[in-house]
Amino acid sequence: MILNKGELAKILDKLAREYRVIAPVEKDGLIQYGAIKGGEEACLNNSNTKKPGKEILFPQSEELFNYTVDAEGVRTKENIDATGTIVFGMRPCDVKAILLLDNVFKNDQYEDVYYLTRRANTLIVGLGCNEPGITCFCSSMDCGPFAKEGSDIFLTDIGEAYVVEGISEKGQELLGKLGLSEAGEEAKAEAAKLQAEVKADGSINIEGLAEKLNGMFEHSYWDSLHEKCIGCGACTYLCPTCHCFDIADEATDCSGCRVRNWDACMFPLFTLHGSGHNPRTGGKARWRQRLMHKFNYFVDRYNATACVGCGRCIKNCPVNLDIRQALADVRAVD
Repeated sequence: MILNKGELAKILDKLAREYRVIAPVEKDGLIQYGAIKGGEEACLNNSNTKKPGKEILFPQSEELFNYTVDAEGVRTKENIDATGTIVFGMRPCDVKAILLLDNVFKNDQYEDVYYLTRRANTLIVGLGCNEPGITCFCSSMDCGPFAKEGSDIFLTDIGEAYVVEGISEKGQELLGKLGLSEAGEEAKAEAAKLQAEVKADGSINIEGLAEKLNGMFEHSYWDSLHEKCIGCGACTYLCPTCHCFDIADEATDCSGCRVRNWDACMFPLFTLHGSGHNPRTGGKARWRQRLMHKFNYFVDRYNATACVGCGRCIKNCPVNLDIRQALADVRAVD
C-alpha cells in the first residue's frame, strides 16, 4: 500500500482517537518517544531516538502495585497497563531489541505480567532507515536498516510517500481500516531497491565470538579495557536491550507502593550485597560483565546476541569508548 506524507497527520489523528499512539517527538531539544494527541506532533525524519523503545514496554520507573493498611487489613492494587497502543515509526533496531527482551520477560523461569500485558496490547509500526548513522552497525547484528521481523506494519520512505507493508495478522487488520491505496509498481521497486542496498554493518564480525569469550574471563585484556570509563551508566541506560532493574518499596504511614526502576551493571552499588561484600568492586569487573553478558551469557541462555547495533552507547559515551573496537580487540587477542 502507499501512504502519501501529506496524508500522514490525518491518519495519525484517526488512530489517536482510538488508541494511545506513541511516536518519536521533539521534547527538550531531543527526539524521544512520547504519546501524541495529533499527527503533527510526530517527528519521523530523524535518526534513532535518544532513549530506546524499550521504555514503552519496560518504563524507566513504574509503580507495580500500591497498598493501604487499615482496620480491615492490607489491600493491594496492581497497576497493570492494558491500554491499546500503537507505536508509530520505531526503527528496526529498537524493534529487534523488543524481540530480545521478550525472552527475558517470558521464559521457562519467569513471566512478567506488567511487560507482557503492555506487549500484548501494543502494535508496532516499524520505519526503515534510509540513512543509518555513522555509529550504527545493525547489519552486523542479525538486524539491518530494513529488518521487518517484529513489526506489525512496516514503512519504507521513498521520498514523498511511504510504501506500507502489513507484516502480522493484526497489522494487516489495522491497515484494512485505514483505506490506503495499493502501491504502484514504481513505488514498490523503489522500496525494494532501498531495502536491498542500504546497510549499516560497521565491519563487525561476531562469528565465534561467544565461544572465544568462554575462555577469556581471566584474560589480561580486561585490565585495560575499562581504564577511561567513568561509570556514568549512559551506555546501559540508553541501550535498547539492557534490562537490569531495582525494586524499591516506598511507604508513608499506612500506605505505600512498590516501584521498579532501571538499574545498571556499570554502577558500583549494583552488586553490593547486604553483607557489605561486592563481587564487582572495580571498572574491570563491571566492563567485563557488560561485554560478557551481551556476547556470551545471553547467547548461551537465549541463542541470540544482546546487541542490535543501534550505536547509542558509542554516540553518547562521554569518553568515547567504542564497543565496536572492544569487539575487534577481543577477536585479536591471543
